[in-house]
Amino acid sequence: MQPFLRVEAVALPIASSNVNTDQIIPARFLRKQRAEGFGQYLFHDLRFDDHDNERADFALNQAAYRDAQIMVAGPNFGCGSSREMAVWAIADYGIRAVIAASFGDIFFNNCVRNGVLCVVLPPEQVAGLLAMLEDAPGTTLSIDLERQLVGTRDADYRFEVDPFNRKCLLLGIDGVDYTLQFADRIAAFEARTSAPP
Repeated sequence: MQPFLRVEAVALPIASSNVNTDQIIPARFLRKQRAEGFGQYLFHDLRFDDHDNERADFALNQAAYRDAQIMVAGPNFGCGSSREMAVWAIADYGIRAVIAASFGDIFFNNCVRNGVLCVVLPPEQVAGLLAMLEDAPGTTLSIDLERQLVGTRDADYRFEVDPFNRKCLLLGIDGVDYTLQFADRIAAFEARTSAPP
């Protein structure tokens, strides 16, 4: 995984509440291989009509938002089924962080394990960010994980992150990578406990 230190990028507004994992990536794409990339399926049925033509009114199809690396979303983002592919679609598209007032629990944890930062801010701050992005398409935000700040042209917003998750994101490692740092100590413990008395 790529370490997450600081990202300054165009932010994409997805203002709807309760965007679920089936909206993020429809179920028919779940059998694809990870190596093929999932970014092309991000919000597929919201982005495209039945003939695979782009829907002009969907933000991700608008020129100002196409290169977004930050998403600002409505509450309860990522609710629904536990499909990890929803996070793969977000990450493979190039989104490094999602800001919302709340997230589906499983989605939130899958994000951390795949190098995507979920930033929880108060609803009024998220509403202000969404309004700003819709009023001025192409606006950039910054997210500094070391300082735990979301930055706009007018203000900074502090956010909290679980210390273990923060460390893994800063280092670009997941839980398995973290455990493997202790391989020598694990091997020594196993040798001690499996030796005959």
